[in-house]
Amino acid sequence: MKLYGSVDRKELHVNPSKTDTGTAPSLYAQTWQENLRIYMRVLGLLKPHPWVTFGTLICAALATGFSLLVPWLIAWVIDVGVRSGQITDLLIAAGAILVASILRGLSAYGQGYLSQALSSLIAYDLRNQMYDHVQRLSFAFHDESETGQLMSRMTADIEAVRNFFPQGLTRGLIAIVTFASVTIILLTMDVYLALVTFISVPVLIFLAIQVSRRLRPMWFRSQVEMGALSTIMQESLSGVRVVKSFAREDFEIKKFGNKNLEVRGINMSAMRLQAWNQPLMVLVLNIITVLVIWIGGVAVAGGNLSLGTLAAVTQYVLVLATPVRTFGFMINWFARGLSGGMRLFEILDTKPLITDAPDARELSDSQGHVRYEHVSFAYGNGIPVLHDIEIDAQPGKVIALLGPTGSGKSSLLHLLPRFYDVTSGRVTVDGQDVRDLKQASLRHNIGLVLQDVFLFNATIRENIAYGVQKTTDDEVIAAAKVARLHDFIMSLPEGYDTWVGERGVTLSGGQKQRLAIARTLLLNPRVLVLDDSTSSVDMETEYLIQQALEAVMRGRTTFVVASRLRTIKNADQILVLEHGRIVERGTHATLIKQNGPYSRLYDLQLREQEEFEEQMLNSQELPAIEGDDAEEKREVMR
Repeated sequence: MKLYGSVDRKELHVNPSKTDTGTAPSLYAQTWQENLRIYMRVLGLLKPHPWVTFGTLICAALATGFSLLVPWLIAWVIDVGVRSGQITDLLIAAGAILVASILRGLSAYGQGYLSQALSSLIAYDLRNQMYDHVQRLSFAFHDESETGQLMSRMTADIEAVRNFFPQGLTRGLIAIVTFASVTIILLTMDVYLALVTFISVPVLIFLAIQVSRRLRPMWFRSQVEMGALSTIMQESLSGVRVVKSFAREDFEIKKFGNKNLEVRGINMSAMRLQAWNQPLMVLVLNIITVLVIWIGGVAVAGGNLSLGTLAAVTQYVLVLATPVRTFGFMINWFARGLSGGMRLFEILDTKPLITDAPDARELSDSQGHVRYEHVSFAYGNGIPVLHDIEIDAQPGKVIALLGPTGSGKSSLLHLLPRFYDVTSGRVTVDGQDVRDLKQASLRHNIGLVLQDVFLFNATIRENIAYGVQKTTDDEVIAAAKVARLHDFIMSLPEGYDTWVGERGVTLSGGQKQRLAIARTLLLNPRVLVLDDSTSSVDMETEYLIQQALEAVMRGRTTFVVASRLRTIKNADQILVLEHGRIVERGTHATLIKQNGPYSRLYDLQLREQEEFEEQMLNSQELPAIEGDDAEEKREVMR
């Protein structure tokens, strides 16, 4: 599996959440070169913000420089000012120390503010990149993705990378500069005391490496499990009605609690390791400080070292204590930044399977002539769901699709707007292969009303107008009237400004279906795709919608998937699918005569009802109905 560089979903065909847990052991064992590559990509996020980065580095350098100046001034006070006994020298030294401390404080403020501002800018960029990229990924990716895992990557992982810059990178650079500067200063002041101080360096490096190796897999697993926890929470909240209808609250609480306990255990293990690391480092430095004072004190007593130099060396050792105290936190954020970067770049490196060809054309002035030419199709698992499909949908004709669940009806329709690409054969609109057309222009000419209606947490007006960038209230109202939704909307206290709630929870199934139809009608497409769009409405509402759609479908090519034969019996062509193959095609009248699957379904659904109605009409139990609207009135009475 590719973890860095280009990750091809065609090669993976796995659930990203499963990828996280499934590849975790291999991630733990990555080489330092691979880790360095991730860190370099994380550092590449600084490129859009050179001035803020430069300001942060300058302030960090000044703060470090002023902090290193103070011990030298203390040595000068002891060796020069105290020895000479001149009050003027002491006042000058005290003033210099005060000024250096003030300047250090100002520089530290600038460093803290700019580093946090820089991290916020990077998080802003990452959120935009991730959201933009996820929006453009193909249906195949979202079919295999878990919402909770994606949410975790766009929140917790971005936050881990964000904190890496002020808490890890900036402090790490300060620690390196401080160690290097103190090394040079100590060597110039006293070589022997410098060598004593340097005993701590390999010990500290060893502790840092050991802790880093153990912390990185812990934080990676923590972030993966946090994504799993988000998935459980998202599913439970989205399906709260199912949970309550089956009285499974206790089960969901226990499931969430167990996963939450697992996340807490991983975090506690990581924090326990980190908590041990910092005192050990401080202990090492304190032991070195004692050695310096003891060896230096002997040298001062023997007249081989000045008291000021010993005080300065001691102060410089204490200066090292500040980065050492935060070394554990730095390692922690380095590990979390690496883990977060891995998970973010895995998504950013995933390429959409459906892309526009370099020479893709606009679909303009479409006539709506759709053809499926020997089309076969399989999803990512490789199992074929469509076999050698042949359809010729002439402009303005109605093509009905019928078949049992899993026969391939929805899959067939999803190939038309190019949600997926065919495995073999081709789909054409006006003689042009859909793969040679720009996706946006293709989809603007195809109006879809899917079986699973999704509404946004916005007003009814905004949901109807969602597919059109610029529209008027009159156009929205006209679409709602055609969908037989206007009267219901006007009965609401706030009318078209009524909020529908998350996923349209305040609307019934039929109302959501009609709103989705109005949203599609406003797009005014040349091709309509109605994927069982009347499945959630009652018979009366279905009839009203069908009457409205007859006018809308006139002059448009329409594909209709329906489970009720009454809604498709007047189609120009009816296709019966079984196991991904077209087993029957023709009009309602011709298919009934063939005594095949359609005829058997007609016997189950409509034959007795229509024969009864015919008998009733013949016996004149229904009053004679005349006039232009006679047929419509008969249907209502039926």
